[in-house]
Amino acid sequence: MSARFACDRWMMPKTRRKADLPVKTCATCGRPFTWRKKWAKVWDEVRYCSERCRRERKPAGQSA
Repeated sequence: MSARFACDRWMMPKTRRKADLPVKTCATCGRPFTWRKKWAKVWDEVRYCSERCRRERKPAGQSA
């Protein structure tokens, strides 16, 4: 192994494995869902795993 290749290995950007991404539980269906790049800026506000769950959410004040 040459010195050139050893140096290149350290210059590679750090990648994140899918298993290392944050996970939340959907407020409607209760299933776990993982972080998506499009939610990067609003991850703290995300409560539903999909548009369908968001549309079918229970109105405030109504219990199941």
